[in-house]
Amino acid sequence: MKGKVLNFFMVTLFHDMLMCSFQSYYPYQLLLKNCFFVVVVGNILVLLFLQLFALNLWSMEHRLKRKSPENGFNSFSLDDLNEDVFEKVLSWLPTSSFFRLTSVCKRWKSAADSASFKLACSHIPTRDPWFFMVAPDLNQSVIFDSAENSWKRLNHPNLLLEDSNKSCIPVAASNGLVCYRTLSGNFIVSNPVTGSSTELPPLNFASENQSLNAVVMSTTSFNGQISYKIVLVFGELPNLSFKVYNSSSACWENENALGRKVDDSSADCDSTDDNVVYFLSKAGNVVASSMQRSPTKQYSSVITNKDGQEVVYFLSSSGTVVACNLTCKCFFEYPRLLPVFCEYSIDIVECNGEMLVVLLSEFLETTSLRVWRFDETNRCWQQIAAMPAAMSHEWYGKKPDINCVGAGSRFFICLNSPELCTYVLCDLVTNNWVELPKCCINGEVMEFMSAFSFEPRIEASV
Repeated sequence: MKGKVLNFFMVTLFHDMLMCSFQSYYPYQLLLKNCFFVVVVGNILVLLFLQLFALNLWSMEHRLKRKSPENGFNSFSLDDLNEDVFEKVLSWLPTSSFFRLTSVCKRWKSAADSASFKLACSHIPTRDPWFFMVAPDLNQSVIFDSAENSWKRLNHPNLLLEDSNKSCIPVAASNGLVCYRTLSGNFIVSNPVTGSSTELPPLNFASENQSLNAVVMSTTSFNGQISYKIVLVFGELPNLSFKVYNSSSACWENENALGRKVDDSSADCDSTDDNVVYFLSKAGNVVASSMQRSPTKQYSSVITNKDGQEVVYFLSSSGTVVACNLTCKCFFEYPRLLPVFCEYSIDIVECNGEMLVVLLSEFLETTSLRVWRFDETNRCWQQIAAMPAAMSHEWYGKKPDINCVGAGSRFFICLNSPELCTYVLCDLVTNNWVELPKCCINGEVMEFMSAFSFEPRIEASV
C-alpha cells in the first residue's frame, strides 16, 4: 500500500515538471516558471505528509496484532477468556456437540461439573428436543436427536440396572427429566443425559385397587434450579381423583377428588366406560369400542398451564378425551371426533401449550392421519393439519396403532402394526411431514412402541 502511494505521487510530480517544460515555449514563460516552482514544492510537501501517514497506519496495525510462532499473526483464542465468559460460550453449544468436545482438554471437560456452567446452561431458553424411545425389554436408552437428525445411545442410569428396577417403563417426561414406573408401582426420576436418578417415596393410595388413568410431569425453573411435579389421575369415571408429588417438598400431597364440571354438556351423554359397543369391521371381524393400549403408552396424557390453571388430559378406555382441571378440581369430557363404531387409532399431544388430538382412520379405501384442535368458542373440533395422502395411503389395511408426543410446534409419531413400524416427525408451522430413517444398533433394526420428548439439559437435577 505504501509503495503504491509513493509511485503515484512520483508519476504526478514528473508529469507536472514535463508539462511546465512544454509550456516554456509559450508567451507566458516567466509566469509558468514561477508556477513550476510552486507545484514542485507543493508536491514534495504532500508526499512527505502521506509518507508519515502511511507509516503511522502500518505501526498501528502492528500493535493490534499479536505474534505467533507460525506466521507472525493469529486469531482470537478461547483460552484468553475468563472462566465465566468461557462457560457462557460453551453453554450455547448443542448438548451432543458439548459432550464430543469435552475430550479437547481438561478445562473443557471440567466445565461439565462446574456449578457456574450449569447456571449458565439454565439461562438458555430452549434446546432442540430429544425423543426418548420406548420398547419392551430395552436395556439401554435410545434417543432421536432432532438437532442432528440422528439416533443415539445413552447409558442406562445405575438405579435402573438394579434387578428390582429392570422391568420399569418410562411413563412421563418434562424439560430434562424422564419419569419411570416400576412393577411395584413406585416411581423413579432420572436425567438421561447425566445419568443421575432418584426413587420417589412410595405411594399411599386410599384404595390400592383404583385404576391409574394418567401420569404427567411438569417442571419449573427458578434461579437455575429445576423443580418438578408428578401428577397421577386415578379412578373410574365419574369418580376421579388426583395425587401430586412435589420435588420441592420431596413428598406426595394429599389426595384430591375431582367433580364433574357443572356445565359439561357431555354429562347428558352415556359416556361411561362400562358400556362397550361391539360391531363388525369391514373385514368381518368383531371389534370392541374399548381401547386396548400398549403397556408402554397406557397412561397417554398431557398437561397444560393456561391462565394459571393446570389441566391434565387423558384418553378414557372408550376413546374420549377427558380434561381434569387441577386448579378448579373438576373434570369434563370432550365430544367424540368419530362415532363409537368407527375403527381408528387416537392419541393426544401437547404443542405450544395446548392439547391436540392426532387421529388415524380409514375411509373410502384409504387411510388418513389428521390433527385436530378443540374450538372452545363454537364447542367443536377443527382440523389444523393433515398428512399428505401419498404418505398415509401406504398404511391402508395394515391397521397401525399410533403413539404420539409433542415438542413445541412439532410432534413425533410412532406407527406400529404386525406389518409396519415407522416414525414420522411433523412440523405444524410448515406442515412438513418427514419419515425418519430406521434405527440400527449392532446391525439390527430396532422397533419402538412409543416415545417421550425432553430437552437435553445438563443442569436438570433430580
